[in-house]
Amino acid sequence: MVKRVAIIGAGVSGLTSIKCCLDEGLEPSCFERSDDIGGLWRFTEDVEDGRPSLYKSMVSNTCKEMSAFTDFPYPEDFPVFVSNSQVLEYLRMYAKHFGLLKHIQFKTTVISVRKCPDFSATGQWAIVTESNGKQESSVFDAVMVCIGYLSDPSLPLESFPGIETFQGEYFHSRYYKHPDVFEGKRVLVIGMGNSGVDIAVEASRVAKKVMISTGRGAWVISRVFDNGYPWDMVFLTRFMNVIRNSLPGPITTWLVAHRTSQWFDHANYGLIPKDRYILDVIREPVLNDDLPGCIITGKITIKPSLKEIKENSVIFQNSPTEEPVDIIVFATGYKFSFPFLEESVVKVEKKQASLYKYIFPPHLEKPTLAVIGLIKPFGAVMPVVEIQARWVTRVFKGLCQLPPVSTMVEEINETKKNKIRWFGLSYDEILKTDCLVYIDELASLIGTKPNVLALLLKDPVLAMKIFFGPCTAYQYRLTGPGKWNGARHAILTQWDRTVKPTRTRVVEEPPNFCFNLLKLISLFALFAAIFLGFK
Repeated sequence: MVKRVAIIGAGVSGLTSIKCCLDEGLEPSCFERSDDIGGLWRFTEDVEDGRPSLYKSMVSNTCKEMSAFTDFPYPEDFPVFVSNSQVLEYLRMYAKHFGLLKHIQFKTTVISVRKCPDFSATGQWAIVTESNGKQESSVFDAVMVCIGYLSDPSLPLESFPGIETFQGEYFHSRYYKHPDVFEGKRVLVIGMGNSGVDIAVEASRVAKKVMISTGRGAWVISRVFDNGYPWDMVFLTRFMNVIRNSLPGPITTWLVAHRTSQWFDHANYGLIPKDRYILDVIREPVLNDDLPGCIITGKITIKPSLKEIKENSVIFQNSPTEEPVDIIVFATGYKFSFPFLEESVVKVEKKQASLYKYIFPPHLEKPTLAVIGLIKPFGAVMPVVEIQARWVTRVFKGLCQLPPVSTMVEEINETKKNKIRWFGLSYDEILKTDCLVYIDELASLIGTKPNVLALLLKDPVLAMKIFFGPCTAYQYRLTGPGKWNGARHAILTQWDRTVKPTRTRVVEEPPNFCFNLLKLISLFALFAAIFLGFK
């Protein structure tokens, strides 16, 4: 019998979950509370309850080749780093190509998800939804929760003494849309994450003054990396990952920190992380192309943590001077919850959820509920949530098995401890993980992880591209369940799609003979200069 699967949310995770269900012969029904797909990537002028919100100018931090789904490359004429509207266009293309829209019920809110009375035997769930003011109950064989974690802002006002006396305006970064709100104002952004820095940079173009308050600091890198290539296509390769994970943790962390400092001296810009001497742990770097330029031109000033907020000003730690402020933006992150689930199913505490592989609640009698996308990979999100959905649907179908409960609980508890690793990188948050290692782990469970050594004998050109080149998601369609015949071509042409949108002015190269002659003349001139210098 075909299993009916309820999918909650039609963002990136929800869309790929629908497709993975269809690939495995399951029957998906997706419930989306808004009137369109896209989740985080669909910009709206108004902030809608229960769904993520973004600002108009937001651009992806991972390039299009690293962000693409495993069997659906971005169009070659799309820019290397795409805007939110272009990500949404890509998702619409993906949904149309694979026929996903007909499986989505829009303007439908999930009220509750409860175990059926015979759950221990059937693994079924009773789901109550609401649409147009009417509630409806249905029974499903499995559930995929795809609501993300960016819709419930964390705003710890109690941590900022004096906020109740502040006469200016303050709001969480979730509510920011356009920079005109900062016109002629003195702005303080609290928080040093990607959103906070983006907002500060935008504000600096119209505001009278902009400050960023950070107690911890951060490493900052540009999207434009070595030789002008995207940072993630250079950094996230199997070869580089083998090196990073083979070295002792302190050395690996030091190398990463040293590489980020080659762009500019973070200490001179007030950005150097406070915990930089704890060489075993690394914070995820902030990606911003403009921050150093804004700091060096005086448009943005980096400040320490806040000590006190007054009526029209603030006082920073270790500084007696009051700084006038008109607007405070709290870029203080998010918290997550599952209001439609009972706490006994997924327990959330201290920004943690007890989930095996960040996906499965371990104590369910039947593994028929999964959470997709509750993870912060150091890299692109789309390939991660897709591999999660591929594994989950095969577990639902009985083609992949979970280990015993005791094994899952033990692994979850070890993950919660967030122990420092002897080798490779250790992160400062439990939800953060090495995306390549994590995807490989799930791909091994499915049977889709590429065997580089075997490929070296069979297809050495492809093997070299996979090992030394960027670890794009197409690799996970070369073999095993869900094999895609276009995967090899997609890998071999990934750099072509990367440079096409930027190589818009082609200059003819000089003939080899002339070029070599110029090199010889240059070398001769160099040796002559050295010889004359010694005389």
